[in-house]
Amino acid sequence: MDTADERDLPRTVALAWGLAEAGSRGPRRGLSIEQIVDTAIELADADGIAALSMARVAKQLGFTTMSLYRYVASKDELVELISDRVVGPPPAIAPSTPWREALAAWAGAEYAALMRHPWWLQLSIGGAPPTGPNNIAWLDAGLSALTDTPLPHSLRFQVVLTTSLYVIGRARFAADFATASATVSAEDAAVRDYPALLPRLFEPDRFPHLSEALAAGAFDPDPDVEWEDADFGFALDLLLDGVEQLIDAHR
Repeated sequence: MDTADERDLPRTVALAWGLAEAGSRGPRRGLSIEQIVDTAIELADADGIAALSMARVAKQLGFTTMSLYRYVASKDELVELISDRVVGPPPAIAPSTPWREALAAWAGAEYAALMRHPWWLQLSIGGAPPTGPNNIAWLDAGLSALTDTPLPHSLRFQVVLTTSLYVIGRARFAADFATASATVSAEDAAVRDYPALLPRLFEPDRFPHLSEALAAGAFDPDPDVEWEDADFGFALDLLLDGVEQLIDAHR
């Protein structure tokens, strides 16, 4: 990439790809973007993204806060950098893997990556397309799962995007549920006993289909199945069933 192209890039994108020089403020020696970003991730893992600050990162590294500003212009810039670095590289999936198995493995790996750092799910990405090296690598890996399908490239992209949005939504639900369950009060616990609560709120003839589902035990957990994994796999299979129909229509 030539110098003019690099100047046209947003600063956080250039930093993420190692295409930007450190700024002009503060001492140069002893720090790097990688150290700052990795330390920020450690702090976010320990105390959540809301507790992250430039001052805390600097203290953890043994530098003054002003020292960080030579490398990272603001907390917002730091958060953009860690949002890409924290997801890590995508899984290595053999090229010979059938598309459905490959895409399921890709989705499962993304889910696991997000659940290792649930604070990522609180970040506002504003609908921006992926630009960091790790997110680009994940996108490329997802597209590679569909290489041997007859889908046009535009539809492959839509399939990968839809799959990722499902994963993010399911991960956010699971993370929020886990957080709420850990801090639930006795009163809230009664509200969260959904199958027991609903029959107390309405007569069966008002919502007959929901009442029938309750009576049939549709909301009862299976003690032999981890609900989170079961629900994730069940909905993912439904999504992939739809993708399979789409692929068959293009054969």
